[in-house]
Amino acid sequence: MASNTEISAWSKGITLLIGLLFATTIHAHGGANAVSDKARAIEFPDTSAYQTLTVDLHTHSVFSDGHVWPKTRVEEALRDQLDALAITEHLEWQPHRADILHPDRNRAYDIAADAAKETELIVIRGSEITRDAPAGHINAVFIEDANGLMKVDSPPTDQGDVSAYYSAANKWPAQQAVEAAHAQNAFLFWNHPYWTRQSPDGIARMNDFHAANARNGLLHGIEIANGNTYSEEAFQIALDYDLALIGVSDVHDLIDWDYKPHEGGHRPVTLVFAKDKTAAAIKDALFARRTVVWFRNLLIGREQHLQPLLEVSLNASPLRYRPQTALAEVIFTNASDADFHLRYIGDYTFMSSADRITVPAHGEVKVQIKPGKRHKTLTLPFVVENALIAPGEHPQITFEVAQ
Repeated sequence: MASNTEISAWSKGITLLIGLLFATTIHAHGGANAVSDKARAIEFPDTSAYQTLTVDLHTHSVFSDGHVWPKTRVEEALRDQLDALAITEHLEWQPHRADILHPDRNRAYDIAADAAKETELIVIRGSEITRDAPAGHINAVFIEDANGLMKVDSPPTDQGDVSAYYSAANKWPAQQAVEAAHAQNAFLFWNHPYWTRQSPDGIARMNDFHAANARNGLLHGIEIANGNTYSEEAFQIALDYDLALIGVSDVHDLIDWDYKPHEGGHRPVTLVFAKDKTAAAIKDALFARRTVVWFRNLLIGREQHLQPLLEVSLNASPLRYRPQTALAEVIFTNASDADFHLRYIGDYTFMSSADRITVPAHGEVKVQIKPGKRHKTLTLPFVVENALIAPGEHPQITFEVAQ
């Protein structure tokens, strides 16, 4: 009978094989030039001041602990119609060392960048600094050379001894790795600060290590959404320490497996408000904290960044009345991927929907309003219940509709 270790190794091997076969299948059906899937494309409109770019800054491949080839990450990003992607391999945690021993930690980026070169996808060079608490995991993106962010003086001779390699790599202080990334002009953010392996109660708390780096300009963002998790406490930390709000997939298997876009799901992403679609503009926007996180059907951002997005996403038709009545009709339209849940807080009542309406993604809803008599204009204020500008605080949007 096979041991638990043998079964685990067999299971990992099968998962890795399936991921590689998936990459080969996609390549056979069009490769990186394949047209993105319209149904699964993540789409939000540009604001009046900026382009709204969809970015995933935390993903993995077989070059650390992921289970797919880097090219597959590019294929998935194209199908999701992302504007930019970072494959951020763990530097110190290398569970596939016995199978894929790569001295150059830039290799995943090189493969992905080559796969994307005939597309509009921007591939961002990045890595994940991986340590025990208090540093935990920190992503550095827009780096120049991943090899400069790690130092292993005495690696174990047994390539399959993953724990020994991690221990050897951890001897180099995490602070020095952060400073090395900063020297490369990287944008650094704290990954999943509420991860139960390091915070057993799932509550994100600022610690001295990250607080000092935030004060000294060496920490610029924090993940408030990672995979299928969201942290209200991390959101508050971001506001308290002036950190960019980051949402990521942190995908290790296939996007299709983890987020089921064929069933209407999507990966968490960071919406970046950039001056143009370039790597430099994305980097500038991140350092300026111009981000909103899109997690499930929730939009999370600072009011100055989220409000303009709401205002270009939601629109109202001109006011009209049913013939020979004072019953008003307004059609609300939605140009975004979010199903907006709106709660009316005005003075009138609605005919068929009480005080709550849903404006479906890329759709519309007709609302019948009872103002009591005909007015040339109506003021219709709503709370956007699936958006947050602070923990527990929803933004508002007001429509002025006229005949």
